[in-house]
Amino acid sequence: ARWTDNSAEDMDKGTDLWHSIPMAKCCFFVLSMPNQNNKLSKPVCSRLSGANVIIAVLIYGRLVGGMRDTVGVHVMVNTMARPKDEDLGDDFSYILRMADTDMDGLKPLATALTSVKGIGARTAIQICKNTGFDAHRLAGFLDTDQQKELEGAINSYAEHVPLWMLNRQRDLETGDEIHLTGQNVRFTLKDDIDRLRTMKCYRGVRHASGNKVRGQRGRSNGRGGLTLGVSRKK
Repeated sequence: ARWTDNSAEDMDKGTDLWHSIPMAKCCFFVLSMPNQNNKLSKPVCSRLSGANVIIAVLIYGRLVGGMRDTVGVHVMVNTMARPKDEDLGDDFSYILRMADTDMDGLKPLATALTSVKGIGARTAIQICKNTGFDAHRLAGFLDTDQQKELEGAINSYAEHVPLWMLNRQRDLETGDEIHLTGQNVRFTLKDDIDRLRTMKCYRGVRHASGNKVRGQRGRSNGRGGLTLGVSRKK
């Protein structure tokens, strides 16, 4: 087994598999299986953690009867080290303010956007596509104009995606198709629960009593409050 730290030169340096892989945060496991002509087939690459790479190597090596002669294994290790401050520059923004939320500028843009309520992984990638920004570039590299463009894309997200990608379809008050982000998610959820409690429907009564709402089992799970043990007779 050989490993590399994002450089092709280190691929020629054999390293002990048991000591190098568990220290990595992320590994790419590349496996080449032999075909009928006893030649290595097209490599198959999968992203695994350090421990899973070792398990995969052992399993595949045992299945084919020996790793050295029949299986070619390359493990590429990505340490994901934090960039140095001098490499980031003076214009780098460590904190970005979007939708009443502080975004970490040291994270990739698609990952940083998920810190905003109402924006998940799929929504974040779609916003990056709408703006044309690189989803894998650090969010702190965005300048002031790009940050304003990104905030505008978040506010106008519902106008550029199909209805099934919105989290608030057919709003009860306005009837519009909208996408809630930031504090609007919490406020809207509170208003919906208060409306159910005012109506005194079944869901509202369950919310008011603090019990489960969607028909889950309540005899063994979700038993909050004071707990009383079983008392035996003397």
